[in-house]
Amino acid sequence: MPWTTDIWRNVGMARLPRPDIAGVPQHVVQRGNNRLPCFLDDEDRQRYLQCLKEALLRYGCALHAYVLMSNHVHLLITPPETGVLSRMMQTFARNYAGLFNGRHGRTGTLWEGRYKSCLVDSEHYVLVCSRYIELNPVRAWMVGDPSEHPWSSYHANALSKLDPLVTPHATLLGLGRDPEERAAAYRGLFSEVLAGETIAEIRTYLQQQRAWGTDRFRAQVEAKLKRFAGVRPAHRPRKQTAPY
Repeated sequence: MPWTTDIWRNVGMARLPRPDIAGVPQHVVQRGNNRLPCFLDDEDRQRYLQCLKEALLRYGCALHAYVLMSNHVHLLITPPETGVLSRMMQTFARNYAGLFNGRHGRTGTLWEGRYKSCLVDSEHYVLVCSRYIELNPVRAWMVGDPSEHPWSSYHANALSKLDPLVTPHATLLGLGRDPEERAAAYRGLFSEVLAGETIAEIRTYLQQQRAWGTDRFRAQVEAKLKRFAGVRPAHRPRKQTAPY
């Protein structure tokens, strides 16, 4: 059955659950309410990472890449079971918000509604997504090189520094025989500039919460979830949001 504009209009009337498949990586973005900062200093960032670490251990999720920005966070996570990631995000986001509010004497919500996520294909797509995440501070003109931003997984993935939060994805492990060789190979990927088309594609799939990868991957996701996994047709107007 073809996916027409009328079907898209009907689908848009109800909020679909996020695409979620056990063992498939998800690119997650969590944004501060009204685009306000969710970190005011390094102690806030340390508390967030501690909450995240505890949640990863509790729910058995594997974190492959992350970056903390001023008013949002990117995570690349593989959940062990369907539904686990949603529970994990709700739990640790609520815990951190309580700590943040208590520390800064504020009340009210900290996060902008529900987090957004999209499924990410393995192989090439996981590595590109990791680079996209770790290059966020560079694109935001915060630093000139990802190694200069201390609050990301770049130091673990590209510099072989110990980070208890990070679990290397199988694709990264395939880049070399030991941590140093893998880090050097991964670091070498940063010599290739992420094309504007690729950045726009990542943002579109994340905003629309679909499945980013090959046509075969999307077909597998659609068969599994019984729903469309591609992005909306180009002629459909998109809601204007802040870039991810």
